[in-house]
Amino acid sequence: MSSFLDAIRTITPEIYENLKLAVELGKWGDGRKLTPEQRELCLQAMIAWEQENLPEEERTGFMGTQECGSKKQPIPNALFTNASETRH
Repeated sequence: MSSFLDAIRTITPEIYENLKLAVELGKWGDGRKLTPEQRELCLQAMIAWEQENLPEEERTGFMGTQECGSKKQPIPNALFTNASETRH
């Protein structure tokens, strides 16, 4: 595993961007299609490089803090409303 980590440490920001673009497009910069194995290795390399070089909020897969949607907006009380509060 140390050879993989050694290889990750040699990745420059430019190489990282090329890997990222290749994964996004499914092909290399010269137009050759990535094999499934190449895509998987590129994605693993991207994620490992991001762990060492990017803040958490800029990493692949970051979703931010998650909160239940029902906590964001109050639920209206439709059972006990005044006539002036209803729409007819």
